[in-house]
Amino acid sequence: MTGHTGTGGGAWVVTGEPGCGRTAFLENAARTDGAARSSPARAVVRVAGGPAASAAPLSGLRALLRALGAPAEGRPDPDVPDASGPVLLTALLAASAEAPLLVCADDAHLWDAASRAAVGRAARRLRADGPVRMLLSVAGHRAVDAQFAGLPVVRVAPLPPAEAAALVEEAAGGAVDRAVRDALVDAGDGNPALLLAMVRRLSPARLRGHGAPLPPPADAALLGGPVGGLLTRCPRDQEDLLLAVAAALRDEDADDPRDARVDIALALRAAERLGTTTPGQDGTLPHIPPHTAPPGTRVLPEALVLADGEVGFHSDLLRRAVYAAARPERRRAAHRALAGALEDAGSAGLPVLLHRARGTPAPRSATALRLALAAGDPVRAASPGLRCAAFARAAELAGDRVRRAEWCTAAAEQALLGGRTHRALRLLDSAFLAPALPGYGPLDPGPDDPGPDGSAAAAVRGRVEFVRGMTLLCDGPVDEARASLLLAARLLAAPAPRQAQNALLAASDAAWAAGDAAGCLHALSGGGESAVGDDPSAPNSPRAQPVSAGRRTLVRLGGGRAAAIPEAAAGADVSALRGADEGVLLPVYRAGLRALLEGRFAEAARPLRRLVSGADHARTADDAEAALRAAAAALLLGDLGSARRTGARALAVARTVGATTALARAREYLAYAELRSGRHALARTYAEEGLRTALRTGQGNKAAQYRAVLALAASIESGPDLVARYASAALETARQHGLVQAATMAEWATARADLARGRPREAADRLGPLVRPGTRRGHFAVWMLAVPCFVEAVAATAGRPLAGSPTADVTGHARAAADATGATGASEAVAVAAVVVEEFARWAGFGADPQAPAQLLRCRALLAPADRADALYRAAVDLHDATGGGDFERARTELLHGKWLRRRRRLREARDRLGAALVGFERCGARVWADQARAELRAGGAAPAGRAGAGGLSALTPQQLRIAHFVADGATNREVALTLSVSTRTVDYHLRKVFAVLGVRSRVELARLVDRAR
Repeated sequence: MTGHTGTGGGAWVVTGEPGCGRTAFLENAARTDGAARSSPARAVVRVAGGPAASAAPLSGLRALLRALGAPAEGRPDPDVPDASGPVLLTALLAASAEAPLLVCADDAHLWDAASRAAVGRAARRLRADGPVRMLLSVAGHRAVDAQFAGLPVVRVAPLPPAEAAALVEEAAGGAVDRAVRDALVDAGDGNPALLLAMVRRLSPARLRGHGAPLPPPADAALLGGPVGGLLTRCPRDQEDLLLAVAAALRDEDADDPRDARVDIALALRAAERLGTTTPGQDGTLPHIPPHTAPPGTRVLPEALVLADGEVGFHSDLLRRAVYAAARPERRRAAHRALAGALEDAGSAGLPVLLHRARGTPAPRSATALRLALAAGDPVRAASPGLRCAAFARAAELAGDRVRRAEWCTAAAEQALLGGRTHRALRLLDSAFLAPALPGYGPLDPGPDDPGPDGSAAAAVRGRVEFVRGMTLLCDGPVDEARASLLLAARLLAAPAPRQAQNALLAASDAAWAAGDAAGCLHALSGGGESAVGDDPSAPNSPRAQPVSAGRRTLVRLGGGRAAAIPEAAAGADVSALRGADEGVLLPVYRAGLRALLEGRFAEAARPLRRLVSGADHARTADDAEAALRAAAAALLLGDLGSARRTGARALAVARTVGATTALARAREYLAYAELRSGRHALARTYAEEGLRTALRTGQGNKAAQYRAVLALAASIESGPDLVARYASAALETARQHGLVQAATMAEWATARADLARGRPREAADRLGPLVRPGTRRGHFAVWMLAVPCFVEAVAATAGRPLAGSPTADVTGHARAAADATGATGASEAVAVAAVVVEEFARWAGFGADPQAPAQLLRCRALLAPADRADALYRAAVDLHDATGGGDFERARTELLHGKWLRRRRRLREARDRLGAALVGFERCGARVWADQARAELRAGGAAPAGRAGAGGLSALTPQQLRIAHFVADGATNREVALTLSVSTRTVDYHLRKVFAVLGVRSRVELARLVDRAR
């Protein structure tokens, strides 16, 4: 709703599918405007359409005029409809004479045509900067009325999965089982009315997960609630067409269900097979509004929309209601009709098999097997959603429990690929609920198990846990995800060793997100099957004894079993990786990551660089996973150019195949690469795109990561409010799911925003626990990135006691350093900062961050005595110039150097540094930091140039901005006071503030600045 209930005038059409909350949207707008703090508050007029408002010409308009308080003698004459628009416009302007006006018209589509036309004419004449705003709510199951054409449309979208889950939990009073909640969220498709109806239907015990499995959450009765009587008004001869289109779109996979379409000729042929709808002579159906159709003409039902020869529903909820309301035999007949129509058109692909399977009333093993084979055929072009539907239907038709569980799991894999995490979990639960034979558990080995010793059942159980772990990694507690993935690795070790390796790598990803370095090493070392810390890629390790074994090297780990490691992981050159598959790439990645986590940076660089180079030369350019691992390796190495290149390749491949989870990871890596390159605006673009996708597809953990990235970008570009909004949202999910990486980034962003606003004490208090040695230290791969901010904050607060005592958090070397110097209070914090800087120096030497060496010199300068600081600052600036890395970090170094110079009265040098910092901040859009540079310039006696564009005026309060505009236009203080109804003393006070904030000294300079902004 934000963005459509703010200030300003104009008119909008508010629409959405039945039950989406159009009325709630209007109520929120009225409540927001009626309680606005601005002076004066906006007056609100509410009016609703209905049968009474459509009984006679202009009856709806008269109801609106009565609500506006228009005199009876001025109301329109039904015989002169063209004069009604000006009458309404006059009434709107009269009602807004004393205060701005908001008109909320609910169900405006129910008004008579003359009233809609009059309101539409008046609405199009409302100015965006005028005092009147009008919101016209219309039903979304049909096209917007022609009388409202040309007005901007606000569509109340379905709730994202996270918000839908929150609504279910709120409606259930918090007592809802997660599996039940996920089932309701998946069935509700973000429709608030449907979600609430499903919750109300279940007893408290069923909501808590007790009792038999849930019935179908959304049946015909529940779907018919929000739809109301829309279907009963449909003529009989259109029912078959509606059902044919609904059945055809049942398994369509579109980001927005309203975008799902089917060829109109195919729909008409299928409807004709059902027996009642007859196409026109040219095989098409004209789209004629029902009220203008000549007698006997077949028209397109108003629930359908026709465009470019394809037909679909205006509302996906209506499509589901049409399908659910049909009898089971009618639904099966519709699918058989669609299969026949497709075969008549020469199609023999997966959709035909799926429609045939849906037309089958009883389980048939042969049909299920054909469908599953087609769904798993990589040569067939099909979306993840279609493959998911095919595997799920094959599971329903399967005769034995192992195959049914296997196909449920395959369906869950496809659901996860398509970004439907809640659906994936439901399918996995159904895999465990597969019917068991007497005397056997759901997936225990039984007499029908095709593998020896139950290996098929073990493989299926392993795949179930693998997909469950991957799903929870997208949206769930990451510790639980890691446990499932480690279990999957053990179950798959014998029947599917490569997938077991993938499970271990994914378990290390989960441990990484949780900030558990030991957990990462545990997973990378085989999940407990080999000693933690052993690295097959380290030939000089005392625990590694290589034994030649043909094209592979066997490495005996600590007296345990021999592990087969590809040559590339044990020292092969780059050519061994060109065109290699993931069987080679993933072990190389694991070897490099293990060495990095163990602090063997030089040994880590070798396999990671090999992986990046191998991806650059790979012949399999369509492998998104290989590109993603290469992008991750490049980020670990600090090779940001390669990270952007391989990340972009992964993004392109993921778009092509429709892999939503790979899309999310690719955008995440690209956002990290751009953020570390200093290109914050581009990082924000990737993060905003990724956040929209993550919210739409229920990837809550990815959404938290994106919000943390956006908070970091906002700490450079925007004010503290935006940083706080992103950071608090990221922290909420991070605390629920154990996302230490996202939490550390969000805390770092908040502290950097504090530094930008001149609040170093708050920044030091926030960053201290993240960077000091000890159990409270932040994520092992992120905390060192925050060290420069911590050192800057500590240096700025030196001589003033920090809030709280840091002594309790000082451990090891940090405590020893503090004790050695006898430091207390802020001095102790400086000692701790010195120890942290030495750790930062070791990490900077690895080269994982191109900006780190210059940042290290800056940190040393902040802590150095006066006779060394100047040289260190200058060396840091030179290093920034040599390594690149964007304007922001260089400008921060110049700002700190300029501050240091100014406090030593070296004003000429200080102005040069501060001026360069100001230019750098303005170039990269760091407005808050630019304000700090301007303030330092003014404190040094320099008058900085006015801010480019309107950015300088953005720092003024609304009252100061109004005064600045009046003065710039030539008004005297007295004239301004009379205009604003304030005293001249108030104007004098605000004008002095304006001059100080903008750094101007006269009205002439102010006028020039305002003119440039305009």
